[in-house]
Amino acid sequence: MKKPGKNVTGKRAASAGKTSAKPGNKGSGRSRTEDLRKMLLQKREAVLSNTREEISKYISGESRQLVETALDGGDWSVIDLSEDLRLQKLGANQDTVIKIDEAIRKLEEGTYGQCEDCSDEISAERLKILPFAIRCRDCQEDHEQLMAVEKGESIIF
Repeated sequence: MKKPGKNVTGKRAASAGKTSAKPGNKGSGRSRTEDLRKMLLQKREAVLSNTREEISKYISGESRQLVETALDGGDWSVIDLSEDLRLQKLGANQDTVIKIDEAIRKLEEGTYGQCEDCSDEISAERLKILPFAIRCRDCQEDHEQLMAVEKGESIIF
């Protein structure tokens, strides 16, 4: 399903005439899929390991030690900021695991590497950097612009 009114420009125009296999179907099919699955599972395990490490720091009382040494309002603000950053990191880790799980599901159903908006193939370079990408670069840019407009932010180009 192509976006109506979307022009084929730039990299998309250069690749429009090329035919290539989907990222999950390149090479020896099953082997490529298994390699991608292993890579996604390794990334998932790394994120979960980091999450366990952060939680164990919290449980072990590392933050309590900071609280015991706080002397003034400035110290307390640093402690609050540190705790906020830890919680944000845990939230980001949770989001990443959810996205990786979704990528694994798509890999198993054969739709991995296909843009959810325009159905074009997501470039191998993009998937190498962000293996759980759900949009091609052009559609992701469009999505980010739309989100910025919805939030009332100005868009500068």
